[in-house]
Amino acid sequence: MAESIIIRVQSPDGVKRITATKRETAATFLKKVAKEFGFQNNGFSVYINRNKTGEITASSNKSLNLLKIKHGDLLFLFPSSLAGPSSEMETSAPPGFKVFGAPNVVEDEIDQYLSKQDGKIYRSRDPQLCRHGPLGKCVHCVPLEPFDEDYLNHLEPPVKHMSFHAYIRKLTGGADKGKFVALENISCKIKSGCEGHLPWPNGICTKCQPSAITLNRQKYRHVDNIMFENHTVADRFLDFWRKTGNQHFGYLYGRYTEHKDIPLGIRAEVAAIYEPPQIGTQNSLELLEDPKAEVVDEIAAKLGLRKVGWIFTDLVSEDTRKGTVRYSRNKDTYFLSSEECITAGDFQNKHPNMCRLSPDGHFGSKFVTAVATGGPDNQVHFEGYQVSNQCMALVRDECLLPCKDAPELGYAKESSSEQYVPDVFYKDVDKFGNEITQLARPLPVEYLIIDITTTFPKDPVYTFSISQNPFPIENRDVLGETQDFHSLATYLSQNTSSVFLDTISDFHLLLFLVTNEVMPLQDSISLLLEAVRTRNEELAQTWKRSEQWATIEQLCSTVGVQLPGLHEYGAVGGSTHTATAAMWACQHCTFMNQPGTGHCEMCSLPRT
Repeated sequence: MAESIIIRVQSPDGVKRITATKRETAATFLKKVAKEFGFQNNGFSVYINRNKTGEITASSNKSLNLLKIKHGDLLFLFPSSLAGPSSEMETSAPPGFKVFGAPNVVEDEIDQYLSKQDGKIYRSRDPQLCRHGPLGKCVHCVPLEPFDEDYLNHLEPPVKHMSFHAYIRKLTGGADKGKFVALENISCKIKSGCEGHLPWPNGICTKCQPSAITLNRQKYRHVDNIMFENHTVADRFLDFWRKTGNQHFGYLYGRYTEHKDIPLGIRAEVAAIYEPPQIGTQNSLELLEDPKAEVVDEIAAKLGLRKVGWIFTDLVSEDTRKGTVRYSRNKDTYFLSSEECITAGDFQNKHPNMCRLSPDGHFGSKFVTAVATGGPDNQVHFEGYQVSNQCMALVRDECLLPCKDAPELGYAKESSSEQYVPDVFYKDVDKFGNEITQLARPLPVEYLIIDITTTFPKDPVYTFSISQNPFPIENRDVLGETQDFHSLATYLSQNTSSVFLDTISDFHLLLFLVTNEVMPLQDSISLLLEAVRTRNEELAQTWKRSEQWATIEQLCSTVGVQLPGLHEYGAVGGSTHTATAAMWACQHCTFMNQPGTGHCEMCSLPRT
């Protein structure tokens, strides 16, 4: 009987041992490999060397002994999709993630762009330290990797968190190029399908039990900077607090772009703030159900925008004569309360970061949190944050609770008969300087927070036009600012610009045109949205000549405000004007009534 030998075969899934004989043919050996790894006969390639040289073909004439394969040798298996260099994944994803990731996931445009960039930090020749010619390189001028901590610490201001794409480059660096590294999301739930015991709370085993979590400060962040396009966007949001003294909430709409101050960094540019229905007091906020949420996201997408974060105020006036506010969020109190961390974690879970390097197809989130609060100089400052992926997992699996009397502390739930909660720990330093591990009951929330710089550009950017008499913002009825056709007519009469695109390019005005109850234009406004997105005045003028805009102008004229230029349009849309001129709008509920009626058909109130 021929002597048996064991040959190791390494694949992206791990190493397996194949029992064979020296006289065994290569074809027979490859059939054993295919059976062991679960491949079809032509679904893989086996090489003698790691660099894909010395391929073993399915030959019935060559034995393993002839191929000089001995007992204990290590061979390298590559699936067919990885065997050749001509793969779409090759250009945009690190090689080590091809098998473990989800290749069918479509990433954001900014992620696709950054994954193709070099990312290295190039340095010029140092005249004092470099002793070589102009074409040479040494340790003083060789390019640095984007995750170089010493470089990041010496920036002004220092950068505590590397960018997410720099973190990926760090994982895929080294000799093995991160072959067996995968971005896995944390799970705090019991794995389902374990049949060896009764379900929880009557049984649990090491196979289905989630691992304990030790909280660490996250070394990377998905977004490196928040930038408001101009001061007007933020000032209009703050006007609510200035007029009422109550706190306010809003969603940030904008886009993700490259942040060039940090290697492979991402910036969230804010173009508009949408204010959903809410109840605000001086020290609390309550969000109400928003029936228009999906429509707002749809309109924003047609404008080339997306929801990139949320913003809220935490402002208390200190001296009304000086216009100063109280400096309440600092290192001696807290930067984000536990309730705010849980809310941020919930928002980030609802807006995951699509990532094909993760088996789940998503990893972390680019959804940011902005806080308008008092700064050290007692003026209004904007601070940006995210919560870590560990916090997202604790919030998603309902393992984290806020502390009622201490906003700077959270509390990890204890296991109950309804839910198993893994142990959560964090590391601290005791009074003797020793590092100790503490149970997260309670938990300092600074372990969960990632700070993000928030800025305004030197040269303001205007996605939407700025007016001295802007259109009212939605859901501000408590201020007496309502969105109706009277406010629309007033806005149009005060903005008499000859460029129609400048007049109509207002985020809140566009939302009103789509969501108003009298004449919603959701099905016929795509051309106008495209004109605003591309800044195309010709497209805007084409939409202005439509029947929909003629009807809007007539509705505005019925509320007693004469629009400039309305008579000029009469020659084009005369039939529409004639049909609607006799109708009248109720001054109380704005319902359009048929001619000849003295009372409103909707609210039954008199016409005058």
